[in-house]
Amino acid sequence: MSNSIDGLNSRYGKVIRKTNESDVYVEVHLDENAGDNATAEGKILGVSCETGIPFFDHMLSQLGKHSGIGLIIKSKGDINVDTHHSVEDVGITLGQAFSKALGDKKGVSRFASAFVPLDEALAQVVIDLSGRGYLVYNVETESSLPLGNPGFEPQLAEEFLRAFAANGQFTLHVNLAYGKNTHHILEAIFKALGRAVASSIKIEGREIPSTKGVL
Repeated sequence: MSNSIDGLNSRYGKVIRKTNESDVYVEVHLDENAGDNATAEGKILGVSCETGIPFFDHMLSQLGKHSGIGLIIKSKGDINVDTHHSVEDVGITLGQAFSKALGDKKGVSRFASAFVPLDEALAQVVIDLSGRGYLVYNVETESSLPLGNPGFEPQLAEEFLRAFAANGQFTLHVNLAYGKNTHHILEAIFKALGRAVASSIKIEGREIPSTKGVL
């Protein structure tokens, strides 16, 4: 069943995850980006990402913007030790909130893909809201140097996407056609992910799109 906010039929999920390494808060509203629907706490959902890792916030904002969903992410973690814990834990929490918001997936498009360029880079993302978390990641960057401060290492994108797909219970294929600039490559991937998410969650009918009857 879909979740509701203030009696409205809305696809909404909120998850709070606390560990010894991070404290993550995520709200997802699949049907409204910075529009007129309030969350259960009375806030207006737009796109707000605050993880203490500037480059990661930039990538998450691209995901929110290009997917057209309402997205609030707040994270406090041991980034003085390493940014890995926070990035992975945000992926876990976002995936759980995304899955919760999808509900029974009745009527969703389910399958979607997107190609997105950014200057010399071209990325492809393919998604299937299959109920099975799986990531295929065919991306190599010329540089492994961290981006921003605190640093976001390029390989953390794969860790985030794996956690997001596994906990969101969807299949995700990410392919880099070509590209040289690491920033451009990662940004193209997150924008393509947003576009693919936007298409996959669209309501196109009333049935669950599977011969099994469940997803």
